[in-house]
Amino acid sequence: MSGRSALALAAGAALFLVAAPAVPAAATTHPRAALEQTVTVDPTGRVTDDGTVTLTGTYRCTGSEGLAFVSSSVSMKDNPNLHQGIGGTLAVCDGAEHRWENTGKPFPRLKPGEATVEASVTELRGVGLIPLPAFHAYDVYDVTLTKA
Repeated sequence: MSGRSALALAAGAALFLVAAPAVPAAATTHPRAALEQTVTVDPTGRVTDDGTVTLTGTYRCTGSEGLAFVSSSVSMKDNPNLHQGIGGTLAVCDGAEHRWENTGKPFPRLKPGEATVEASVTELRGVGLIPLPAFHAYDVYDVTLTKA
């Protein structure tokens, strides 16, 4: 992903977080699990000795007109204000559930422990000359990073 695309995705994510309406809770194991478009994060992530972090989960999306990605960021429970991006995976928005895996080597290095992961399925739609983000799914999960 180019620097401009990453910047557009980050700006769109920030706008989404500020302007997103509340989603009503459903009677399921996770409040947003009953929605058609979803993103989940597995309860355990991995961190290697060299600081490489791997996060995994599932997603489901529909109606993509442009390129879509599953993006993720992580913050440690002992430093919740430091959010670090962990990779991006190309998404297929065909209505089926798919697995995703993102890997990154953030700095400063993360250590095993309790963390919070934000994940989203974001599409870049061409509007004139500028691709704008369109969000298909977003969620936040508590995870445990374990030594790989």
